Amino acid sequence: MTERAEDREESLTAVAEARGLEALISRAARAGKGPAPVERWNPAFCGDLDMEIRQDGTWFYLGTPIGRMPLVQLFSSVLRKDEDGKTYLVTPVERVGIRVADAPFIAVEMDVCGTGDGQVITFRTNVGDVVEAGPDHPLRFVDEDATGGLKPYVLVRGRLEALVARPVMYE
Repeated sequence: MTERAEDREESLTAVAEARGLEALISRAARAGKGPAPVERWNPAFCGDLDMEIRQDGTWFYLGTPIGRMPLVQLFSSVLRKDEDGKTYLVTPVERVGIRVADAPFIAVEMDVCGTGDGQVITFRTNVGDVVEAGPDHPLRFVDEDATGGLKPYVLVRGRLEALVARPVMYE
C-alpha cells in the first residue's frame, strides 16, 4: 500500500505540532502552580497551534477535546490576550496563537455576601480561578442580539475574561 505525499505531509505536520505541544507542556509544568507571569514575558511568536477554546469553555487540540482538567488548568495558567485581541499560550521562550470562540473562561459559580455598599460578589471559573468583582475584576455586559438579552463577563486577569454562565447569572 502506498501513502500519498499529502497524507505524509499532514502526518508530519501533526507530529511537529504534537512535539511543540509536548515542549510547551513540559516548560509550563515547571513554572509551578497558579498563573504564570506571562505579562512580563515577551518571547518570539512561533506560529499558531491547532488549539481552540469553544464557547462552552471546552478546550480542543487537533479537533479533539482535552479531557484532562489538570492539563486544561496548566494551559490556562500560561494564557494571555494581547492588545491585538489575539490569545496566546506563552512561556519565557515561545508564544503560540490559539483560537477562542468567545471568552477563554466560564464563570461557573457565584457567591454573594453582604448587602449594599458592603456587598461582595465572588466568581469561580471552570479552571478554578476565583475572583472578586470590583475595580480589579470589573463586570462588563454586552448586548446579545440573538436573545435581546445581555451577556455578562468578569475580568479574570490581564485581558482574559470569563463569560458568566447563564445559570450562574440567574442565581
